[in-house]
Amino acid sequence: MDQEPATRKTALGTTDRDNLHVRIVIQQAEIELVQLIQERAKLADRIGRVKQTINGLADLFGDGILDAALLDLLDRKSDSARPGITPACRTILMQAARPMSARDVFDEIQRTAPALLSHHKDPIATIHTILGRLVYYGEATTLSEGSGKRAWLWATEHKNEQPKA
Repeated sequence: MDQEPATRKTALGTTDRDNLHVRIVIQQAEIELVQLIQERAKLADRIGRVKQTINGLADLFGDGILDAALLDLLDRKSDSARPGITPACRTILMQAARPMSARDVFDEIQRTAPALLSHHKDPIATIHTILGRLVYYGEATTLSEGSGKRAWLWATEHKNEQPKA
């Protein structure tokens, strides 16, 4: 049986030795690619957390604290273009003469601004989340109704304030 020379020709006229160099370059590129993809994932996570922080502050204090360039980066429209569910929930609680359930708040939004909830899959869940945040912010209080359901009231120290945009 004939032995093949160590530098036999392979595809495209390259030798085994040339292929070894190519394999080494590919391995190094693969290692770098994996590292870059991991860095990108970490960066995307960090970007998401920073955006979430800015959006939370804007929800709390109004989009007026953001400049137009930042609104574009966050893909947010200004308050004038999109009033939002949170300000609507604030207004409803502020004007309520009695504790309001999430269903009561939903019904009032449907009566006054139905478009606000039109794109939500589960608007009652959205309202529950917002009401929970208002309690967390100290703007509302929660009580338990006789049937075990929750109801919300505007916090008394905020009774005379105007609703936030």
